[in-house]
Amino acid sequence: MNVFIIAEAGVNHNGSIELAKKLIDVASDAGADAVKFQTFKAEQLVSKEAQKAHYQQKNMEEKSTSQYEMLKKLELDTQTHKELIHYCQNKNILFLSTPFDLQSIELLNDLGLDTFKIPSGEITNLPYLRAIAKYNKKVILSTGMATMQEVQNAFEVLLTYGTHKDNITVLHANTMYPTPMEDVHLRAMQTLEKSLHVKVGYSDHTLGIEVPIAAVAMGASVIEKHFTLSRDMQGPDHKASLEPQELKAMVQAIRNIEKALGSPEKKPSPSETPNIQVARKSIVAMKPIKKGEIFTEKNLSVKRPAGGINPMRWDEILGQKAHKDYDVDMMIEEQL
Repeated sequence: MNVFIIAEAGVNHNGSIELAKKLIDVASDAGADAVKFQTFKAEQLVSKEAQKAHYQQKNMEEKSTSQYEMLKKLELDTQTHKELIHYCQNKNILFLSTPFDLQSIELLNDLGLDTFKIPSGEITNLPYLRAIAKYNKKVILSTGMATMQEVQNAFEVLLTYGTHKDNITVLHANTMYPTPMEDVHLRAMQTLEKSLHVKVGYSDHTLGIEVPIAAVAMGASVIEKHFTLSRDMQGPDHKASLEPQELKAMVQAIRNIEKALGSPEKKPSPSETPNIQVARKSIVAMKPIKKGEIFTEKNLSVKRPAGGINPMRWDEILGQKAHKDYDVDMMIEEQL
């Protein structure tokens, strides 16, 4: 199982291409598979009167409560996209970006991206879903704030308008930054898998790294997690993001869990096979036994090492006659 790890830079570049490149460096160094940004035109994404989310107001010092003013400063233009894509190629990490409007969908398609990430807020946006579906590219669909019926509706739109089922991965998510642990409901990820019969994953906004690690153990094929250069930076998402060493720790933990999940077959592993001889036991003589003497619970015992008669055959051996003399602790041999 290879978990696809998306390091979510989002808008944590604060509008600076140099910061964006540093975020790419961090994601690449951590071993993530992809680094993801956000593509939007503020005037197409939000009305000028729309207010910031509560967590955005809380996390930012600037007094303005307008989403438009905040987002306008965080736009990435076409040339910046091209430069960041090229930079990612040099860093051997996949560039992804979430489009938030129809024009941005077209831009990302024109730039050659083979994966569309649909954010939770667009799951009820029919024109948007149709625009993405027609390309039949890989789709990662986040489902924060959505009911099961809304997820099903969006899923059906994607299928109806051109996206093949095998190209879709559905992410369980909660859009509160940070998400309270009691609101994660990680088992819902498995509900998505059983209901839709598709690959599933988890987009995490909790503090720390334990929940995405648990999601991998529960079957997530994709993990998405916000990260930043520093939680002390100004911006809407920094406070709920991992710092570089935390991102690296999460990736390493996920890679370890991948290995640990292993095969569903229950059998001795290569590393533990040598322990069978020393940890298991054989039927042995508890006291000196003469040839012809009957084996009983009073003259037999079970001791390490293995290699003799398996103690699971205890009842079969009791009552048989010894075919040779045995000293104390000698393994009982097959009575041929």
